[in-house]
Amino acid sequence: MKKEKISNNVIRRLPRYLRRLDELTDAGVSRISSTELGQLLGFTPSQIRQDFNCFGEFGQQGYGYNVPALREQIAGILGMDRGYKAVLIGVGHIGRALIDNFCFSEWGINLVQAFDVDTDLIGKEFSGVHVSSVEDLTAYLKKNKVDIVVLAVPRDVALSTAEMLIDNGVHAIWNFTNVELVEPDSPVIVENVHFSDSLLALSYYVSDAYDSKKLKK
Repeated sequence: MKKEKISNNVIRRLPRYLRRLDELTDAGVSRISSTELGQLLGFTPSQIRQDFNCFGEFGQQGYGYNVPALREQIAGILGMDRGYKAVLIGVGHIGRALIDNFCFSEWGINLVQAFDVDTDLIGKEFSGVHVSSVEDLTAYLKKNKVDIVVLAVPRDVALSTAEMLIDNGVHAIWNFTNVELVEPDSPVIVENVHFSDSLLALSYYVSDAYDSKKLKK
């Protein structure tokens, strides 16, 4: 497999390919061309081939792509076969919703533990995930390999919690605090999730459609 600097746009498209390939597999489709895949995703065949060529030669001219094989290759690129372990900090509304409704294991991530300050939650188990006191977090990180921390704490403690995590060797944070956790030249990988960004982007497109008379109020 090729190893080169991959653009963020390509990386962001890979999960979309994966979801569509899962749907095709469920539908019993075993082979697809770049043209057909592009029509399903709204991409050009050239764009699809360029994206896949960043990682190697996956298709065969005149045949197209083997759907299960391509799905496996993309899953491997995304690290879904590496058994990464994650812990969740903050079992409030967002944290609890993630535990109960987001299937981490489906995407190759094992959510192994949760932490919170609420004594009413400590010691309980939700969807197979045990909740411990956040006071035990530092000791846990020293004893256990944690690849990803899902951060869902209140925004007023987001920065201090992130600093503590970094001090204890955490390398990747999935951040739901609505505080931008980005530091220049930091080795820590942060994925900041802002629900408002997605909603406002949708609002823009709705406004644009109204302004161009594509929609009627």
